[in-house]
Amino acid sequence: MGKAAILVLRIALALVLLGTLFVQAVMVPLFGIDLAEAGAEAVRVPVLLIVVLGILAFQVCLVCVWRLLTMVRRGTVFSSAAFRYVDVIIGAITAAALLLFALGTVLAPGEEAAPGIVLLIGGVGITVAAGALLMLVMRALLASAVATAAEAARLRTELGGVI
Repeated sequence: MGKAAILVLRIALALVLLGTLFVQAVMVPLFGIDLAEAGAEAVRVPVLLIVVLGILAFQVCLVCVWRLLTMVRRGTVFSSAAFRYVDVIIGAITAAALLLFALGTVLAPGEEAAPGIVLLIGGVGITVAAGALLMLVMRALLASAVATAAEAARLRTELGGVI
């Protein structure tokens, strides 16, 4: 990956992270006020908690992608150290999917959301869970690449000893 691509991606990640911080600081409190004014006091706290935790899960993914980009820039991404960040990303995406299912569960019994909205939230939760499974597949590919790199290094060392 080229230096320019990494720089552009880092700028995008920084802007997205700033956007999520703005949402947490400004939009979530305003959303809480809107829920209170709409008379949704019974679901206000759970919904706000789920939203904040969902944003936090997304921020964790952003930070881990930033760290992986650093490893790409240094040429160390195909090492066992990368697994830590990939595992955290998988965990955060899984948590986000569970939070979406929890949101649907919180909204389902009352009159606060139409059944179609609850179904839509469930569909998004399944899609996010599929993203976690996709990351699991990517982790397996990373494991294969790390094993191949280790084997290549061993063979180079062996060949160097023969020569």
